[in-house]
Amino acid sequence: MNIDLLGAFFVGMMGTGHCIGMCGGISAVISMNTTNSKHPRWLFILLYNCGRILSYSMFGFIIGGVFVSIASTSGSYSALVYLRIFAGILMCLLALYIANWWKGLVYLEVIGKQLWKYISPLTKPLLPLKTPFHAIPFGFLWGWLPCGLVYSTLSWAAVSGGAINGSLIMLAFGIGTLPAMFLVGVGAHALQSFINNLITRNISALLLLTYGTHTVYIALHQLI
Repeated sequence: MNIDLLGAFFVGMMGTGHCIGMCGGISAVISMNTTNSKHPRWLFILLYNCGRILSYSMFGFIIGGVFVSIASTSGSYSALVYLRIFAGILMCLLALYIANWWKGLVYLEVIGKQLWKYISPLTKPLLPLKTPFHAIPFGFLWGWLPCGLVYSTLSWAAVSGGAINGSLIMLAFGIGTLPAMFLVGVGAHALQSFINNLITRNISALLLLTYGTHTVYIALHQLI
């Protein structure tokens, strides 16, 4: 398996505590808006998350394609190497954020809040969710919610070398977030407590910090 895909999956899995904080409450919204449905709530939650992951994959496709085009146009391989260094630094900042050691990554989310003001109203006409399949576009739109975790991983997609690679990295990231987001959505509160446990968060942060530092080291070695 490609190490970047494995790393993106790991980031999604280890960063789930942040995902729950950002998006976990949406399961309550889905629950309130599907109480009269003949379909099980878990199906709405699952398809909502599929829509969310689909939006991540699309982000990766666009970002990966744009940045490889820029690098090809400029003819500078070093530009992608510098971007990889930047991605590694963001990964380290993400580790600090997850462990609550430093919250500087929230400044990245401020950038997305301007766009979210225009996207969030589009979710309201979809409620109440008439069928489980209506949860897919609902989740797709919620995937645009400003999130430092997503933005950090997108920097990885930017240096992936192409649109397809970028899409796969974000897909792997999204799949990494799926198990916990789905289980918490259907009421597995014990899992939420485990993810938010201080020891779990610190171990996750240290692993991410190690991975981010390794990414920067490899990129710097390529410049020598």
